[in-house]
Amino acid sequence: MLPPPVTYSPGLEKRQDNEAETDASLEKSFDHILQTTTKDYGRPVRAVHAKAHALIEGTFTVDAHLPPELAQGLFAMPGEYRASLRVSTNPGDILDDNVVLPRGLGLKIEGVSGDWLEEAEGDAQDFLFVNVPVFAAPSADKFAGKLKLLAATTDRAPGAKVALSTVLGFINSALGKVGLESGALAAMGGAPQVHPLGETYYSTTPFRYGNHVAKFRLRPLSPSLTALTGEVIDTSGRPDGLRETLRQDIAGLTGEWAFEVQLLRDLEKQPIEDASVEWKEDEAPFVQVATVRVEPQDSWSPEKVQRIDETLHFSPWNGLEAHRPLGGINRARRRAYHQSSSFRVAMQQGCPVAHANEPTA
Repeated sequence: MLPPPVTYSPGLEKRQDNEAETDASLEKSFDHILQTTTKDYGRPVRAVHAKAHALIEGTFTVDAHLPPELAQGLFAMPGEYRASLRVSTNPGDILDDNVVLPRGLGLKIEGVSGDWLEEAEGDAQDFLFVNVPVFAAPSADKFAGKLKLLAATTDRAPGAKVALSTVLGFINSALGKVGLESGALAAMGGAPQVHPLGETYYSTTPFRYGNHVAKFRLRPLSPSLTALTGEVIDTSGRPDGLRETLRQDIAGLTGEWAFEVQLLRDLEKQPIEDASVEWKEDEAPFVQVATVRVEPQDSWSPEKVQRIDETLHFSPWNGLEAHRPLGGINRARRRAYHQSSSFRVAMQQGCPVAHANEPTA
């Protein structure tokens, strides 16, 4: 028998004494990335997840007859909403697709109603995912240290980044043959370039879930998507090979993902403040609460580039109070991404001016 889900209260979060210094370090790194990439590209781009591979429109359907512990916040009542998805790669510079790095997926649910976080934009609830189950750092100060190193590589020898990714991938492939794949090498660019639509995506950080606390997952559900799981895309000589392949595939694809919730049930085993700890499924199972569905479409049309890539922003702090971001990583995101959004607004591109103080991803 599983223990009951932990009841949410503000006291579950434990703030650190150095969070102001961490915020300052993150903002400095973001500023370096933004200034450098704007000079390179002649326009402002996101400080993280700068390169998009696919822009997709679909529907988000909340399941009917959810049990009380799952019928919370946005999921309290069944319903269907418009959804926008942005598939991207993590860094703030726009790299050749031969550089293999962790991938992100931003999901915006539109037409939502309820009590909003003070930073929220209009009627949209955002969920941000990456294709690994845990965050790259346990705490915000460690995250700031990693971002400082990443910022230092921005605008540095893109050809070398391709070569490094290739070497790391070769090493990790060899390790995999003896069952010793390295998650650290994969995070550095040593993973195979697999099809983004076959990947499972995770929130990695916790959120309020109405009366409870949860992490989220987006899992391929339809055979059209599961058939792509693990499929390697050859990007040799194709700087935008992922975008090209996705555009071709999505033009003829009807697909569904399961949107799943993992309720926190034990604060020791499923910590809020350490984002590097995986919540084990046998102790806190994922349960489907909604479905994301997409029909065949052009995933890189000029209209989608303008609306989704250049105008919309995706932020964990853009949503309902019932889904408040929790933990030190999310608190750091709130301040640091503010810089990215404000910068893009000041350059008269990207996020709506009315919401210049909101974080962007």
